[in-house]
Amino acid sequence: MQPVLAAWLALSLLAGTGAQEMCGDPPARSIPAPQLSPEERLSPHMPESLRCDACHAIAFQIEEQLRRAEGKVGKKALSESDYVEVLERSCSQGWESYGVQELDGKKRLAGPGLPSQEPMTVMVTGGPWPGRLSKMCHGYVGEQGEAQIYGAHRRGPAALRELLCHGDKGPCAGGKAGGPSPPKALQNEL
Repeated sequence: MQPVLAAWLALSLLAGTGAQEMCGDPPARSIPAPQLSPEERLSPHMPESLRCDACHAIAFQIEEQLRRAEGKVGKKALSESDYVEVLERSCSQGWESYGVQELDGKKRLAGPGLPSQEPMTVMVTGGPWPGRLSKMCHGYVGEQGEAQIYGAHRRGPAALRELLCHGDKGPCAGGKAGGPSPPKALQNEL
């Protein structure tokens, strides 16, 4: 019996009919990488369409780093020098786990702290994305100030996201992210 099996295996390999072909080939799937515009590939700045996602990623990372630091001191408030150091470390981290995906023809930033994305897509990481996230993070810290960011963190993740992302000038405010205009805009028009 073994010589017959060995002969069948040798003939099927020579003929190109293996077990896959006999059982049926799985359907071929091709998942293309996102097609990036010149701005998305070359600009040192985060593209406008991805700034809201980037802000949420930054808020998540800041929140995580501050929460860990507070955990080391027993959930007490950090000293000013400690939270300034944590914020600097948060912004200077590698950011390599973030990248861009294309979902339903729309590019979205993907990574920790962002809504889970479609698992069967290609994510483009590295390149300009880590530097852009770090630059934005440092910009938020410089613009808002360490004390204000830490105070928002102490009030909770929603307060930190509101301060950085959804305030009047935030990247997720109003029509910038495709959402509805905030009530203030309606009041100003009246």
